[in-house]
This record gives sequence, C-alpha cells and structure tokens, in this order.
Amino acid sequence: MAPIAAALILVPPPSLSLHPSQGVSLGDNVTLRCHLPRMAAWVRLYRNESTKSIEQKDKVQRMAKFSLNGIKKEDAVSYQCRYKGLKPPGTSQKSDPVELLVTDHSYPPPSISLSPEEHVDMGTNVTIQCWSKKYGVAFLLHKDGHSAPIQHQDPDGGTNATFALFRVTPADSGTYGCSYRIEGCCLLFSPLGDNVTLEVIPGPTPPGEERRSHGNLVVAVVRGCAAALVFGLGLYFVIDARSLWRQRDDSPGGEDS
Repeated sequence: MAPIAAALILVPPPSLSLHPSQGVSLGDNVTLRCHLPRMAAWVRLYRNESTKSIEQKDKVQRMAKFSLNGIKKEDAVSYQCRYKGLKPPGTSQKSDPVELLVTDHSYPPPSISLSPEEHVDMGTNVTIQCWSKKYGVAFLLHKDGHSAPIQHQDPDGGTNATFALFRVTPADSGTYGCSYRIEGCCLLFSPLGDNVTLEVIPGPTPPGEERRSHGNLVVAVVRGCAAALVFGLGLYFVIDARSLWRQRDDSPGGEDS
C-alpha cells in the first residue's frame, strides 16, 4: 500500500461545528469546534477552502476551539479544520466544510404572500411568493422548527421568487418566512420578514380505505368467533369424556374384583 493511502486510513479526518449554528448576526461571537478522533500535535483552521491556515492550536486532546469575536462581513464564509496526529503520526485530510451564515440587519427584509391563503384542503398545490428590492441574488424559504432553509431559489427577474408546495399534507402545516442572500458578499443574508401560516385540513378517509378497514374489522371478528367456538367445542368434549369415564367407574362391572 502506498504511504499516502496508508496515512489517510490511519489518520481519519476531524469534524467541525459552529456554536451557535444559526441566528448569527454581524457583531456576534461564534465558536468553531474541531472534534478529533485522537490526540493531535496541532490543529489548524482554514477559511474558504484555502491552503493557508488562519489559526493553529498546539497539543490538543479531543477538541480545539477557535473563536470569532465581533463577526464581520468577511467572516461569513465556509470553514474547515485538519490536524496532525501523534500516535500514529500523520496529517489528516480537512474536515467537511461548514458555512457561517450571517444576518445583516441593515438590509430590509423581504415581503411574502401565500396562495391559496391560510386554510387549504389536503392535496392542494400551494405557492409562496417572496420579493424585495434588487439587493438579493437568491431567496431562501424558512419553516419554523427547521434549522436550515427548506428551499432555495434564484430570483425570477431579479426581484422575486416563487416556491411551490405540491399536494400538501398536514405535515406541511406551519409558519413560513423568507430571506435573501445579499449580492456581492460572502454568506450574508437579510433578516426574515413577515411570515405566513399555512393550515392543511385533513381530508375524509377515501371510500376504498373505509371499506378496507371495515373488511379488516369483520375478518377479525369472524376469526375471534371461530376461535371461541373451537375452544368451546374442545372444552365440551373434554367434559363429556370425563363424565363417561365416571359413569363407567360407577357401574357394577366397572371395578376389578
């Protein structure tokens, strides 16, 4: 086996996480944690998949922490880390990149509309439209309870985007909002604007499903009755047999002389 391939097998890559991982605004503080599978001689942090590291920690046990204080626009990029193992020796590959998404509250939030509005029947196609002035290069659709945007779309003509929810179910019920990525810089986004609420009304059970459920109930009842009947007949024959034996024992010729 080639030495490079052996080193990659023996020194598994680390993983990198952001804290907090969402809701970061300009001026906030963020910690990047590089998680290691073993002790390291050093751990390095990289920005935007660069080959040159921006910070190094020496003699690390299981995790290296890198602090970004007073987040600026240029900090809104992707990050990776790597380490040099002690036992066995060798340098790992870089971790998977993580993206630091930052909100700039100096930009106006987008507007949003829902069609059809609010209460819809299950199976309906719903559209959510987002629009703003010419600040954005992409729109993102957010749903409460989800840490990441659920859809992403380039603007239609530069000012709006339409998101489609096909054949909605009760699982699509919830509160939705929009943001947009700011043109010309990094991973910088607008604040969320107003939100809209979608409520999907569950439909009646299809006739075929009702018949199937009724048929299953009838089959279960019939099987239960059959089992009870078999048990009853078996019990009857046992009792009847014991009665015949008693009669035989009580008869004059039933006992040995």
